[in-house]
Order: sequence, then C-alpha cells, then structure tokens
Amino acid sequence: MFGLFKKKSEVEKLDEQYKKLLEQAFTLSKSDRNASDKKYKEADDIAKKIEKLKAKA
Repeated sequence: MFGLFKKKSEVEKLDEQYKKLLEQAFTLSKSDRNASDKKYKEADDIAKKIEKLKAKA
C-alpha cells in the first residue's frame, strides 16, 4: 500500500517493456514469424540496456 505512489526506476520501466515485447513476440510467432523476430530483437535491445544500467549501479 505504501508503494502505491512510489516512482518506478528506469530499470523497472524497461523490465516491464521487455516482458510485454516477449509476450507480443510469442503471440506473433504463431502467425507472423518475421514480425515475431523483430519483437524479439527489440526485447534483446532492451535487455542490453537493462544490463548496462545494472552494471553502472
């Protein structure tokens, strides 16, 4: 309850975006493989950003 108004860190925001992209990629993999690969690439780019931010901390 006390975390209700807590601001999310950059890593938390990127992590949520990463998970959403992976879900979209999985869904697309059943119908459009090319679009799915693009989503996986975007998710991989975000994962690299997360690693860089965690390395700085």
